[in-house]
Amino acid sequence: MKVLLVEDDVSMQTALKRTLQNRGMEVELCGDGRAALERWKAAPPDVVMLDLTLPGMDGLLVLEQARDAGLATPVLILTARGTVGDRIIGLNTGADDYLPKPFDLDELEARLRALHRRRAPASADAGEPPLPGGLRWDRQSGAIHCRDEILELAPRESALLQALLARPGHAVPKERLFELVFPGEADVQYEAIEVVVYRLRKKLATTGVKLVTLRGLGYLLKAE
Repeated sequence: MKVLLVEDDVSMQTALKRTLQNRGMEVELCGDGRAALERWKAAPPDVVMLDLTLPGMDGLLVLEQARDAGLATPVLILTARGTVGDRIIGLNTGADDYLPKPFDLDELEARLRALHRRRAPASADAGEPPLPGGLRWDRQSGAIHCRDEILELAPRESALLQALLARPGHAVPKERLFELVFPGEADVQYEAIEVVVYRLRKKLATTGVKLVTLRGLGYLLKAE
């Protein structure tokens, strides 16, 4: 896995590069936002680790311009800006995941590998991956079936389940789910997503599908 680490703190650059290389990753360093964008365009890596506070160009602007240029590389934001508002801004700008400093190195590795797996293109002949527990999702109507019966779900429960079904076998970050379930609802408390998770979990109890919480990674659907 080739990782572009965009971070201006030299001591953190050194520590993260050593750690990730010891775990089998190839790490390229860049400490300036504008230079990082040019390097990203010239040789897209597998994953970008992006700090937000950078000289030359702010990290969010780097991300915005990269997405505008069609660069689809998964991005993990690393930053001391840990508020919910900052996380939502980062995800809305095009980030795929968010890890506030300080962080655990094992969790960092897990998140990077998860992003790398998501990036791997599916075979054109393989079709869509099977959904857990035999669930069937009609993307045109939005209906989700279990054993040929439509699940009776509230709109937010349906939005949450669809977001999880779109990533079968992968954890979806809580921040991303909040953005999809409560789009543009600035007055909603961040913890409200947990209420929707609880309600959906109860409705899935008899389907043979479990909604699992993965600490630090998000939520995942799996067959019982």
